Amino acid sequence: MPVVTTQPLCKIDDLRIGFRGNGGELTEAVRGLSLTLQRGERLGIVGESGSGKSLTGRALLGLLPPAAQCHAKAMKFNGQDLLAMSVRKRRQLCGQQIGMILQDPKYSLNPVMTVAQQMREAFDLHGPKFSRREMREKIIEALASVHIRDPERVADAYPHELSGGMGQRVMIAMMVSPGPRLLIADEPTSALDVLVSMQVLGILDEMIEKHHTGLIFISHDLPLVMSFCDRVLVMFAGRVVETCAARDLVHAQHPYTRALLAANPPLIDPPGELPVLKRDAAWLTQSAGESA
Repeated sequence: MPVVTTQPLCKIDDLRIGFRGNGGELTEAVRGLSLTLQRGERLGIVGESGSGKSLTGRALLGLLPPAAQCHAKAMKFNGQDLLAMSVRKRRQLCGQQIGMILQDPKYSLNPVMTVAQQMREAFDLHGPKFSRREMREKIIEALASVHIRDPERVADAYPHELSGGMGQRVMIAMMVSPGPRLLIADEPTSALDVLVSMQVLGILDEMIEKHHTGLIFISHDLPLVMSFCDRVLVMFAGRVVETCAARDLVHAQHPYTRALLAANPPLIDPPGELPVLKRDAAWLTQSAGESA
């Protein structure tokens, strides 16, 4: 269960992210998003592709593309004002206190560097200096902590020599080894089969319990989010349209959330045809209360 404290681990108030087109017009990809996250809490963010889920996570780390225009009334992490923070200090937070697991290790791991080389680079950037032997031991320990059976072999392997599940475990090891207080997982199981997905979630579960980490879990898999997260935030076209406890998502009231649930038919006695999502322009102006 999430541990509730008076000061949230993370707080965003009225986040807006836009991009200018060739004609100079500004198109908002995130429209007035607000959320809070407590220490040890698992917050799921769901919605269609393009709804602004990943941009929200990247905004917290300051990893938005240069063309993005980002504004917010407040964006705080562990009581620190991220908007007033220098670029150098923001970079120090990334990887050390805030980590992000990307959805496909094939695109997030450097193909011309071994696992050990990449992990060594991450440790050098975000921790104290170690001797070559100490660094090797630390890398092996990190890989073993995510249940990699032969960490010595994997440490010397290149990304193309690893399966999708093994690559994802390497990514998790790199991100959680410094003991971050906030972990953003962007579709961490999308490229994995069901069995490996459950193993990866089990590893994340262990890491969260060990470090008392707050988790923002971005996913399209509503049943998975319902079973793994404490609370769910539903996004449509850059806006939050509904927020509820994960266990109550199946009883959600917003028509958009109901349509997303209907797109996951049961295996037993499925409907004859899937319903078509009918979007309503009014959803872009309706407000959704964000409960802490």
